Amino acid sequence: MKDLKRNIAIVCGGDSSEHDVSMRSAEGLYSFFDKERYNVYIVDIRGVNWHVNMADGKTAKIDKNDFSFMENGKAVVFDYAYITIHGTPGENGMMQGYFDLLHVPYSTSGVLVEAMTFDKYVLNNYLRGFGINVADSILLRRGQAYDENEIEKRIGMPCFVKPAADGSSFGVSKVKNADQLAPALRVAFMESDEVMVESFMQGTEISIGCYKTRSKSVVFPATEVVTSNEFFDYDAKYNGQVQEITPARIAPETAQRVAEETSRIYDILHCNGIIRIDYIISKDKDGTDRINMLEINTTPGMTATSFIPQQVRAAGLDIKQVLTDIVENQF
Repeated sequence: MKDLKRNIAIVCGGDSSEHDVSMRSAEGLYSFFDKERYNVYIVDIRGVNWHVNMADGKTAKIDKNDFSFMENGKAVVFDYAYITIHGTPGENGMMQGYFDLLHVPYSTSGVLVEAMTFDKYVLNNYLRGFGINVADSILLRRGQAYDENEIEKRIGMPCFVKPAADGSSFGVSKVKNADQLAPALRVAFMESDEVMVESFMQGTEISIGCYKTRSKSVVFPATEVVTSNEFFDYDAKYNGQVQEITPARIAPETAQRVAEETSRIYDILHCNGIIRIDYIISKDKDGTDRINMLEINTTPGMTATSFIPQQVRAAGLDIKQVLTDIVENQF
């Protein structure tokens, strides 16, 4: 019995604008997993259409009653779900609730943490209570009246307008004056029913991954994000309009503080699997580096060129072993 391989589902797709990005992450993960140790399948989820993409190009329908499918006349039941959906339903707690009901272990944090980290406004206000530095922000709901001048007075310009509960690649705008607020809000409301207007923080943007198991705590080297675009938008992320420098060009003591802060946030939220936290390193009045958290990604991109695989390589680690660590930690 001990020689039986576990069946791993790489759960991808989803219902957000980042569906295709998720599919690319799934392909990356499939290439990274240890196929000698695991039977690995890509499970594409969109709406009520859940299916396995088979090696021969065909698909097999998922039975949602037990998260299984038929292969060569036999039922294949999954032992583990590696969730790489960017957006709903894989990053907001919905898939996690489904797997909890079926008692299928999965790669992300639990329902509450996923729901909270998916809602940027809720997360920021929660972590602020633990002394984490975050930008000032206000929340607007669809249909709610707002005063552009009051927003400018409270938040300042420039500022960011972003969907409060969605991924970080679509619907985000950098607003430089009050006249640009209305069109930016329209774009953001196309992605989410709640929109966050967030104050601008000047500084160096970095992104850093972390995972923990029963026996180890690993914080990867940070990646510095340099783009000539207004901010780290979709084109910067996925169309090469960015320079990614790993490890980041920050002072060694600042790098240590960032690693410690990342580990602390992981523990505050009681996370599971790999998370990636984005920060802005700004300057206090006395010239010291100030670490400001931007957001937490609990299903970070996993293509060969994504931040996490870059950071794993920079740390001298093997991504295949990292994934094995994460899976085996729950058995």
